[in-house]
Amino acid sequence: MSNPKELRYSKEHEWLSPAEDGVSAVGITEHAANALGDVVFVQLPEVGDSVSAGETCGELESTKSVSDLYSPVTGEVTEVNEDVVNDPSLVNSAPFEGGWLFRVRVAEEPADLLSADEYTAFSAG
Repeated sequence: MSNPKELRYSKEHEWLSPAEDGVSAVGITEHAANALGDVVFVQLPEVGDSVSAGETCGELESTKSVSDLYSPVTGEVTEVNEDVVNDPSLVNSAPFEGGWLFRVRVAEEPADLLSADEYTAFSAG
């Protein structure tokens, strides 16, 4: 399993894309998607919602369990991936591409986000 080098990662297994005009995409990692199993439902924050780093902002329901979704940053939600709402299996089949969850205008990024190599070591342990 390979974690894209350009992304940053939280210890809750979310990823954050590099900001474009102050907006970053958020998703869950392949490691998290595999651990969840087949995702059948997603509850995401709504456009305009404020999210806080390390706080829950949604849920992912799989055939095995329900898991909280945590925001890796503090900011305002600017877009929700309707493709994932309509087809939650994208979280499993393309966690780093079409399976992104929402975009956020980043107000504050915590210092403890991990690089790809750091996250790979963390998730292996």
